Amino acid sequence: MLTFFRKYKFFGIVLLILSVIIISIIYSIMKPKPVLKIFQPADVATELVDTTIQYVKKYHTIADFSLTNQNGKTITQKDYEGKIYVADFFFTTCQSICPIMTDHMAKIQQKIENDDEVLLLSHTVTPEIDTVAQLKRYALEKGVNDKKWNLVTGDKKEIYNLARKSYLVAKDAQYNPYDLIHTENFVLVDKKKRIRGFYDGTNPEEIEKLLEDLKILKRED
Repeated sequence: MLTFFRKYKFFGIVLLILSVIIISIIYSIMKPKPVLKIFQPADVATELVDTTIQYVKKYHTIADFSLTNQNGKTITQKDYEGKIYVADFFFTTCQSICPIMTDHMAKIQQKIENDDEVLLLSHTVTPEIDTVAQLKRYALEKGVNDKKWNLVTGDKKEIYNLARKSYLVAKDAQYNPYDLIHTENFVLVDKKKRIRGFYDGTNPEEIEKLLEDLKILKRED
């Protein structure tokens, strides 16, 4: 009996290895591919969403826009057509969370530098302060690549509506029309202008998750 087992020991080991390989291949084929959630206004905390759309449960997309970037160029949805992008809201004179958010956005810029599918978009919430010239100074200071990242200013009402009705990331300041309190959220937007993720722009771990989700979204598209 022992002679029999010794004789077929090598065959048994080979068979075991082949079985493991075959099972792994079958598992990888059958394992569902990760897919990112499509966020709707009803999925988000009501304080971050305009009252007119708080209960919308489907078909939400980012509205068309027309703003001005750090180079004085008009930026519209056409500039982001067919692109995945990461958006946020900030202001250049902010001394609390904005510098951290901007540094993290710069890290994302570095990761996507050679990726033609992904862009960045940062909206100022103080357009009366953040003129084109001010945004340009800030862009130079922070190492903004004009081909990948637009810092935009424009009509305050339009920026307010984008934050509250499109990106769903700002609290209504209430005491003054079209004033808002922006959050630390980064928003991942797909090629169909749908929200696919929210991330804490001050948290390094969340930035890593965003970068991983970018890969998932690219495979999905």
